[in-house]
Amino acid sequence: MMNRFIAHNMPKIELHCHLDGSVSLPLIQKLMQQEGKEPLGLEELREKLVAPMDCSSLAEYLEKFELPLGCLQTKEGLSAAAQDLALSAAKEQVKYLEVRFAPAFSMEQGLSVREILEGVRDGLKKAEEKADILTGMIVCTMRNLETEKNIAMLKEAREFLGNGVVACDLAGDEKAYPTAAFADVFATAKKYGMPYTIHAGECGSREEIRTAIELGTSRIGHGIAMSGDEELKKEVAEKKIGVELCPTSNLQTKAVTDFTDYPFREFYDAGILLSINTDNRTVSDTSCTDEYMRLAEAGMFQEPMCEKIYMASLHSAFADDDTKQVLWKKWMSMFDL
Repeated sequence: MMNRFIAHNMPKIELHCHLDGSVSLPLIQKLMQQEGKEPLGLEELREKLVAPMDCSSLAEYLEKFELPLGCLQTKEGLSAAAQDLALSAAKEQVKYLEVRFAPAFSMEQGLSVREILEGVRDGLKKAEEKADILTGMIVCTMRNLETEKNIAMLKEAREFLGNGVVACDLAGDEKAYPTAAFADVFATAKKYGMPYTIHAGECGSREEIRTAIELGTSRIGHGIAMSGDEELKKEVAEKKIGVELCPTSNLQTKAVTDFTDYPFREFYDAGILLSINTDNRTVSDTSCTDEYMRLAEAGMFQEPMCEKIYMASLHSAFADDDTKQVLWKKWMSMFDL
């Protein structure tokens, strides 16, 4: 078992965090006021933004993103949200944060992909100047968009690769839009030298995970569906494919129906490279500390596991070697080594 003080103060790495699902309530209130929209009280905002633990489905969970996305349509809003998120993560000792977002969702008022990336990058850099945190951007291609649109976004995002952008992702409804249809998107990412992660196995399909592996993914977002499949778990472990777990979100979206069935320990014992993440800090009303404590209180996580999770997350991170060296030293400095 571990206590909350230790969970809060130990160095952490977060690899799966969506910008639009992590805009804080006070910031949304401020951005709405700046845009001349009718102000809402914090309790009313909470009602609109935070998904209940007894969420009926992924569809209900996704309804909570409409309002924050409306506040991410300007460079200023994107910058403010990115800075606010990174500073919030830094307060709980997250030393490296990969922030993911879909540029396609912030183009309603005419912003270009370049302007969107500049806005987010600017906010993250401001946070790095103010706090002890390093960051990277993951650009999301979307399952509900045409291949041509996803590829066009990657073409612009590649100009930021190594200068803010660290990787791309595939997000969206995997049931309605199977991963296999996006082979051309990932062939393009490979051509551009852009690493990628793929949301897969969040909605119960092991086949989606197998397809993601076939497409050469470095990491899998969620991956819950491989629970109970010894062969698949062994393949993921042997290929050192990182799995980005998001416990609270997975319970809300019904990736698991009961937390006692959460496969953290199953995957950990299988030797899979795991990271523990929030997914959406605001929509799931959580933090990395909360995620660690939820696992600990369920008897799945003990303090001695912290180093292994940190190092597995470090191995899976899309950061460059110099950044990884800095992050390795962040952990070792706790022991004056």
